[in-house]
Amino acid sequence: QVLLVESGGGLVQAGDSLRLSCAASGLTFSNFAMGWFRQAPGKERELVAAISWSGDRTYYADSVKCRFTISRDHAKNTVYLQMNNLEPVDTAVYYCAADFLGSRPKTQQDQYDYWGQGTQDTVSS
Repeated sequence: QVLLVESGGGLVQAGDSLRLSCAASGLTFSNFAMGWFRQAPGKERELVAAISWSGDRTYYADSVKCRFTISRDHAKNTVYLQMNNLEPVDTAVYYCAADFLGSRPKTQQDQYDYWGQGTQDTVSS
């Protein structure tokens, strides 16, 4: 059974940082590209960042470039999202997702095979 478990969310103030983690199990982690999506209240879920299975290619939404960094640790079967200089507009539920045989980062939700349950991040002004 494939499980993706997010952690690291919380309530912070504008300008603060958070690091999200997504621990994967039940799969061969190195065979999967990974992505972080978010869904704010009343809005559609959107891609934030993605990373290829090898980690050599990444993609970022324009809204988070230069603030967020995605990375992965194959020894820990974990993908991270380092979020710096957080803004209230970053408030959302953050989800990680896995794309089988993802040699490049994928940008569309339907390209991902497995999803985590999400973790809430709230940024106050």
